[in-house]
Amino acid sequence: MKLTIDGREITARAGQSLLDMVKELGMITGKLSADPLAAKIAGEVFTLNYIPVREKDIQPERESIRKAMAASNGVVQLLRYCDPTGKDAYTRTVQFVLFLALQQLWPDAASQMNCTVGAGLYIKVTGAEDFSAEKLKRQVERIVEQDIPLLRCRISTAEAVEYYTRQGQDDKARLLVYRQVPTLDVYRHGDFADYFYGEMAPSTGFLRVWDIIDAPEGFMFIFPDDLEPDRVAAYREMPNFFAVYTEGKQWGELMECETVADLNELVDSGRIRELIRVNEALHEKRFSQVADTVCQRSAKAVMLAGPSSSGKTTSANRLATQLRVHGKKPVLMSLDDYYIDRDLIDPGPDGKIDFEHIDTIDTALFGQHLAELLAGQEVELPSFNFHNGKREWRGHKLRLHDDSVIIVEGLHALNPVLLPEGLDRELVFRLYVSPLLALNLDDHNRIPSSYLRLLRRTVRDYETRNSSVQRTLSMWDSVRRGEKRWIFPFQENADMIFNSSTLYELAVLKKHIFPLLVAVQPEDEYYDEVRAMVKILNFVHEADVDDEIPPTSLVREFIGGNSFYR
Repeated sequence: MKLTIDGREITARAGQSLLDMVKELGMITGKLSADPLAAKIAGEVFTLNYIPVREKDIQPERESIRKAMAASNGVVQLLRYCDPTGKDAYTRTVQFVLFLALQQLWPDAASQMNCTVGAGLYIKVTGAEDFSAEKLKRQVERIVEQDIPLLRCRISTAEAVEYYTRQGQDDKARLLVYRQVPTLDVYRHGDFADYFYGEMAPSTGFLRVWDIIDAPEGFMFIFPDDLEPDRVAAYREMPNFFAVYTEGKQWGELMECETVADLNELVDSGRIRELIRVNEALHEKRFSQVADTVCQRSAKAVMLAGPSSSGKTTSANRLATQLRVHGKKPVLMSLDDYYIDRDLIDPGPDGKIDFEHIDTIDTALFGQHLAELLAGQEVELPSFNFHNGKREWRGHKLRLHDDSVIIVEGLHALNPVLLPEGLDRELVFRLYVSPLLALNLDDHNRIPSSYLRLLRRTVRDYETRNSSVQRTLSMWDSVRRGEKRWIFPFQENADMIFNSSTLYELAVLKKHIFPLLVAVQPEDEYYDEVRAMVKILNFVHEADVDDEIPPTSLVREFIGGNSFYR
C-alpha cells in the first residue's frame, strides 16, 4: 500500500510500523524539535507503533484496508513537540516514565499528579523514605537510555480493577468501576501497568529534553522550552500561584471531592447539592476578601485579567457587588473597548490578525484615560463595535468621585505596558482570575485547567453564540498561544489570585456538552480533540442540578441564567 507521510511517498510493507517507515525515510534525527512523536490519520491520533498494513490484511481471501488508512487515502501527518497534540504525547510518556521510576525505587510510596507551574509539572510523593529528586532523576535517565518500547495491550476492565486494587491504587480501581466499556488499554513494563488516556511516544528513548528538581513534598519535572524544544525550559518559581492551587487541593480534601470517583459518589447520593452550596459560599467569601483588600489599599482601579473562559466578567460584577457593601461606587470598564480598528491592524505572516496580541489594544489611549480618571478629570470613554470592527464615540463620559473604584476587565489587564509612567502604583490593584481545578481523574491523571476552560467555552459558545464545537476548537490553539505569550508571564505579578473553578461543574457541564461531542464523527478534522474531551467525561456522572446553582454563580456565565447579563 502506498502511503504519503508528511508529503513523502513510501510503500508500506505488511507488519511494518509507522516508526519503521519514518526511520526508513531518514526522518529520525535525534533532536526533539525535529523528530515525530505521534501521527494523525483522518482526524485521529495514532502511536508511531501503529501498523498500517497487517499480515492478515493482505490475505487473498480477505484483503482489506484498515479503517483509518482508507479514510485518509494513505495520508499520514506526523506530530512533533511543537504541535499541541505532539506535546500531549510527550507529556503522557513523561508520566509513564516518572511513575515507573517511582515504582521501581519506592514501591510502597504514593505519588499524585498535582499542577503545572509554568514549565514545570509538580508531583507530590508520600511514604518514600530517602526520597530525593536527584535519585529519581538518575533512575529516569536509566529508563530513557534503555529505550523501552511503549506498546499498548488490552485487558478487561475487571482485570484492571483487580490489578489496581492489588497494587493499593484504590483511586484507579474506584474510577474504573464507572467505566462503561468492558476493556481497557494499558502500557506495561515488567509488573508495572498504567494508562494516560491517549497516545504516547513510541519508546522511552524519545524523552530527550527534561530536568527534575526538588519541590516541597515531592519534585518538579521541567519540560522542554516551547519555542526551543531542544533545550530545557527556564523554570521560574511561582509561590502565589502554587499557594492558591494548594489551597484548592485542601478544599477538595475537606469537601471529600478529590477525584472524579468522589464526585460521582456525591452525584449518586444527592450530596452534590451540598457541594454546590459550599463551593458558592467559598467563592462569595473570596470575593469579599478581595473587596476588603482593595479598600484597605485605598485602590482606585482594579485591573482584572485571566485566560479565556475563566469567568472574568462575572468576577468583575461580583467584586463590584462586594465593593458596594463597603460603600464604594464601582465602575465597570472593558479593555475590549480599546481595540484598534480592525482595518488598521496588520495581519501576521499567515494572513490572519492575531486578536490576542497586545498591539491590537490602543495601550497609549487607555493609559492616558486611566491617568486622567485617577487625577479626577472627566473622560469620554470609547465603545468598540464588534459588528463593523470600529471604535465608536457615543458620548459616554466618566468622572470618578472619592468613593469610586474602576474595575477594568480584559485579557491584557495585568500587562504593565497599560500603566503610564508616573502613575501611583498603589492606586492600582491587580487581580488574576483562573479556574485552577484541583480535581483529578485519579492520582496519576490530573484534569488540566485548560480542559475545564475549553469545556466552559464550548458550552458558552453553543448556548449563547450558536457556535459549533468545531468552530470553538478551530480557535482554541490560537487562544492558547496568546495566553502563553500575553497572560501567563504576568500572573505571578498579581496582588491576588482568584481560583474561579468549582469542584462540581464537570457533572453540570456534561449535561450541556456531551450530546454535542458524541455527535462529531471520526472523519471530522477535530475528531481527536473531541475524543480527548469525551474520554474524561465518560467517567463523569451527569448531574441535573441547575436549579441549585445561584444566578450570580461563575458557572452561570457558561451554562446560561446569569443575572448579570439580564
